[in-house]
Amino acid sequence: MRNLHVKILALVLVTIGVSLCWYKVTRLGLPLLPTEKAEVWTVEARIEFKAKKDAPVKVRFSIPRTPIGYTVVDENFVSSNYGLTTADDGILRFAEWAVRRVKGYQVLYYRLNLARDPMAAEPTASFTVPGVRVPEFPELMRSAAWALLDEVRSKSADAASFSRELLLRLNAPTPDPNVVLLRQDIQSPEDWVRRIVNLLAAADIPARMAHVLILKDGISHGTLTPWLEVFDRGVWLPFGPETAENGFPKEAIVWHLGDSPILDVSGGKHAKVEYSVRRHSQDMTLVAEQRARQMGSRIMEFSLFSLPVQTQNVYRVLLLVPVGAFFIVFLRNVIGIKTFGTFMPVLIALAFRETELLWGLMLFTVLVASGLLIRFYLEYLKLLLVPRLASVLIIVILLMATVSLFSHKLGIDRGLSIALFPMVILAMTIERMSLVWEESGPAEALKQCLGSLLVASLAYLIISSKVLGHLVFVFPEILLVTLAMTLLLGRYTGYRLIELWRFRAALKN
Repeated sequence: MRNLHVKILALVLVTIGVSLCWYKVTRLGLPLLPTEKAEVWTVEARIEFKAKKDAPVKVRFSIPRTPIGYTVVDENFVSSNYGLTTADDGILRFAEWAVRRVKGYQVLYYRLNLARDPMAAEPTASFTVPGVRVPEFPELMRSAAWALLDEVRSKSADAASFSRELLLRLNAPTPDPNVVLLRQDIQSPEDWVRRIVNLLAAADIPARMAHVLILKDGISHGTLTPWLEVFDRGVWLPFGPETAENGFPKEAIVWHLGDSPILDVSGGKHAKVEYSVRRHSQDMTLVAEQRARQMGSRIMEFSLFSLPVQTQNVYRVLLLVPVGAFFIVFLRNVIGIKTFGTFMPVLIALAFRETELLWGLMLFTVLVASGLLIRFYLEYLKLLLVPRLASVLIIVILLMATVSLFSHKLGIDRGLSIALFPMVILAMTIERMSLVWEESGPAEALKQCLGSLLVASLAYLIISSKVLGHLVFVFPEILLVTLAMTLLLGRYTGYRLIELWRFRAALKN
């Protein structure tokens, strides 16, 4: 009955731990490896204008609202002496700078860091059909437009197929006379998209212009590219105005929607905006934090990343102790290696992380050997237990100070890290080793001492892993799985591997 209880408890702990890890990895995008990086695009918009004399200045600039397929890692507004506000009407988002009085040319910056995320800001269906305003074409162009629309309507079934067929005809290499007439008076790509939107409006199909920024590394004086969006069955479908291809360019973000001005400067003249794009790598953990905020998930608010950096560094070490403790349980209960104490090897292994393994073994051996000699001398004094332990502790501290002093004089800096050894554990190890020496002989004492050093060395190799340190800090729920495995090992009563080797002759018989 108790075995069943332990197994059920272990199953619950494993389920909770694995579920939390799965959510963090698949939904938030937290990395399993410390070396994983996210590709981040840094986009900078530079606004320049000349302020009018003795006139207040107000700048209204359209900025991305919810970039489809990207997570906003960071957003900055750079402006000196300007007041700043942001506005969002549900479709468009604007930054507004205002100042009472400035002189000369002014420069404002808007900087945005984006990380690729296919799950971010998926377009949602709209149940409200946008209104359509039928445009007024000149008489000659009106006849060409209606003739073209009638031909396209006969070869389409819905708004999407109608729009694609219309774009193919408008961009045909050898256009017919109607298309040639409709192409007149086109001075810019924006004019071309407006003409297409008007033609679709004449066919009672809602459409709008979308300004997109194509992300390409190294752009210094970039501009926005006009695109076409057609409303069909509750969603806006993007089309290339010159290619009729469905969708936006592969690496692009929607900067502005509609035909309203992207930049409006009141109290200034000669205004212009330029875009710069740069690609670089960034820690994926930071990207996951921003993704959690955009998703409304509060799990990152209660993670270890919310602690001060100094406290985080402490827990990066402390969270390795349970892993080392489980390793000790496995080596003692399953393998059968004897050690001095239960947690002495893992604490010594933590000290090895600073001293390094070879120097740590040498310093540990020197301290224990010296302390053991003095402990044998104290035996002749017939001291009581508590005063004897206190005396050993004092001697250990004096030995540590002596080794640090002599190593510093000899120019060996590694000797200074001896202070990282847990002094109480060393004192108890010396006391325990002396008792085993007296009761079971020097062979058993040395055997347990070597076992302790072996376990501490193996534990050091495990807990010094950067991957393990990253996992237990980013996913501390892994310790629930570790606890479950420890509980299961606590019910193990079978043979240990060393015992199988010890009784190999009897097993053969």
